Amino acid sequence: MPLSLSVVLITKNEAANLPRTLASLAWAQEIVVLDSGSTDTTLEIARAAGARVFTEPWRGFGAQKNAAIAHATGDWILSLDADEEVSPALAHEIQALLRNEPPHAAYRIPRLNHFLGQPLRHGGYWPDPKLRLFRRGAARFEERPVHESMQAQVPVGQLSGHLVHRCYPTMAEYIEHMNRYSSAGAQMLVASGRAGRTWSWLVWNAVLNPAATFLYNYIFRLGFLDGRAGLLQHLNHSVYIHWKYAKAWEQARASTGEQR
Repeated sequence: MPLSLSVVLITKNEAANLPRTLASLAWAQEIVVLDSGSTDTTLEIARAAGARVFTEPWRGFGAQKNAAIAHATGDWILSLDADEEVSPALAHEIQALLRNEPPHAAYRIPRLNHFLGQPLRHGGYWPDPKLRLFRRGAARFEERPVHESMQAQVPVGQLSGHLVHRCYPTMAEYIEHMNRYSSAGAQMLVASGRAGRTWSWLVWNAVLNPAATFLYNYIFRLGFLDGRAGLLQHLNHSVYIHWKYAKAWEQARASTGEQR
């Protein structure tokens, strides 16, 4: 008898993305959506697709995803973001894998990221493997405010079918994302004691680090082969790094009453 699968998602105002994601999951036995206060039609879209919908306060990305997993009833869990889709090849691969007992208890899945509507196949953005498919209890997300990753205490396998990640269709959305995530990242640096207050720390992390990151990813990892979308992605990713460390430096100085 095939093993059952639950697909879990967290949402807030994802009406623009959710129809594509849910359409790619029509084959799944259970879809669980944990919402944190959508004011658009996210909940209606999820219920119309047959998802089990829950509403709970926001806890941070890692904790929210773990809470969504706790609502699932399947033998296996596939954790997705609301702007990710399961490709047909991946859907067939997962269904075939779960017809019998899989050789591993957790699997990484390659992810094809899109920026401004264009897939990024260079510069470190492909294959971008993410641990997303696992037997219940075999893995969980780190409970971090941002940049959460899933951890497993078991050997991890690798699938060949990919997720489609349609992130940042416009520059406005990406800049808003950069601002939120750089603020959260700065807070994490300060809380961990890794935010410096000196000019040398600021220059190293907020100037040289972004420049080196751009050079490495855009030139040496061939990000330039992704054309204008690749150029804008790598430039703005370096800006994000600058913002994160500049904000951390500012917050660290403010916490000690130092003058800017």
